[in-house]
Amino acid sequence: MSHNTVPRSRAGARTRNGPGTAAPEDAGADAHGAAGTDRIGRISRFARFGRSRRTAGSGRPTGRISPRVRLRRDRTLLLMTLPAVLLVLLFNYVPVLGNVVAFQDYDPYLSDNGFVAMLQSPWVGFEQFDRVLADPEFWHALRNTLVLFLLQLVLFFPVPILLALLINSVLRPRVRAVAQAIMYLPHFFSWVLVVTVFQQIFGGAGVIAQTLADHGYSGFDVMTDPEFFKYLVTVQGIWKDAGWGIIVFLAALSSVSDDLYEAAAMDGAGRRRRMWHITLPALRPVIALLLVLRVGDALTVGFEQLLLQRQAVGPEASEVLDTYVWWNGIRNQDFGYAAAAGLIKGIVGLTLVLLANKVAHLMGEQGVYKK
Repeated sequence: MSHNTVPRSRAGARTRNGPGTAAPEDAGADAHGAAGTDRIGRISRFARFGRSRRTAGSGRPTGRISPRVRLRRDRTLLLMTLPAVLLVLLFNYVPVLGNVVAFQDYDPYLSDNGFVAMLQSPWVGFEQFDRVLADPEFWHALRNTLVLFLLQLVLFFPVPILLALLINSVLRPRVRAVAQAIMYLPHFFSWVLVVTVFQQIFGGAGVIAQTLADHGYSGFDVMTDPEFFKYLVTVQGIWKDAGWGIIVFLAALSSVSDDLYEAAAMDGAGRRRRMWHITLPALRPVIALLLVLRVGDALTVGFEQLLLQRQAVGPEASEVLDTYVWWNGIRNQDFGYAAAAGLIKGIVGLTLVLLANKVAHLMGEQGVYKK
């Protein structure tokens, strides 16, 4: 028998294919076993899928946590948040029902109960809104409100960002903490105290006026200048509330990893480039969110602050929508008129929020809510 006709043994075949390599017959058997295992796996998955469908169709739990289990699990947290939810409902949502007086000739003296008086007041439709829109003083107050808003948006909004960047660049933690505390302290002052401090510094009998008088100058009184009043209000707002914005931006900067700054420094980036390419992109989402909220609050530029200084500069310079509602509606007990003016203000504010949020989405930011 020749060498070519000698049948190979299984061991020889296994040796010819190399150590650890299966022979063709073994490979076929292994493939058959793998196919069988895969078929059994598909059947079991199909059975589980059918069983889950039958369970879902029968109304029994399908792996999700039932509301009763969630309530039992989170009852402690729900009880903790219940007082806050009740306060929000009581002071933020229940008063919304009072906007119905904007469509009535509301008379609070029809009954001792204000709710009963609301039910008994006659309906006048949109008459109150027609009165508001036909009043020239309303448009004057709206114009003053928008001017103050634009000034505060241009001059006030960037200040907390710049101060946060300045404080964040300070290396010593103690100096940083002291600077932050000093800038944040005026936020706790009332507007009465803020106006008094500015009066003692910039008023006709203030420190600056007395110093100028000692050197032969007179007539310095910023607090009674109607032309300068809009800038004065903006400076007062910056001095009082810039520290509050610093905390928000510093919190955003604290989430930036130091490894990014170290890697940029190793690549040769200077302080300005690190600020432009690392710090400002980290602040971009927070800036977009606060900008949207600020635009939504555009028609609320300060009530107490302007009311305290109204007598010094006159209503021409200090009249805004909030003071207009007070003087022409609430003070004269024309509550339907005041409610109509306030409702117009709320609708305009909501529209501005939606538009600003849409712009934030176009810029690639989340804004107040996602798309």
